[in-house]
Amino acid sequence: MKTQKRNKQHDEATPLIEQRAAEIQAFGRAVKLPIALSKKVCARSADNLNQLLADTITLRDLYKKHHWQVAGHTFYQLHLLFDKHFKEQNELVDTIAERIQSLGAMSIAMAADVAETTMIPRPPRGREEVPVQISRLLHAHEMILLEARSMARQASKDGDDGTNDLLVSDIIRTNELQVWFLSEHVVDVPLVRADGNK
Repeated sequence: MKTQKRNKQHDEATPLIEQRAAEIQAFGRAVKLPIALSKKVCARSADNLNQLLADTITLRDLYKKHHWQVAGHTFYQLHLLFDKHFKEQNELVDTIAERIQSLGAMSIAMAADVAETTMIPRPPRGREEVPVQISRLLHAHEMILLEARSMARQASKDGDDGTNDLLVSDIIRTNELQVWFLSEHVVDVPLVRADGNK
């Protein structure tokens, strides 16, 4: 029986590190996939969704910032609510990114790129009062809802039912529900004594 000589390099468990190569797909360039949509429609939907993705990542991270930094007598309730909303936004981030990829395009991914792309104003690094935190979140939600509604109309016009469904069923409905939960925390009602009992 002939014994084959093995390459010594393959005998060692040496990781192949520091590998470099050209990109296989540039950001902003869609490839044609057989999903019964034109490349032009896919590219337009992907561009819209990348803007929405950057803003959703920013909103998600704003929730985590406020989760860590919330203070005051509503700390416990808001600490939990902010984390719940963070997790829901994180699911939307993944859903949006996967839709972009399924359109044959590249989803935005890195924090620096998100920071350059998002339209949501950057908050200060320090801690803010609860009403300001909630106002920031509500403003970010409204920006996303305005985008999502406009993008849903465009996707419907283009016949991109998958993107339209994502925008309406996931993005709009989730953000509307979170707005409701947040808004109730800034209704000016008495904590202990009703106004009529003075």
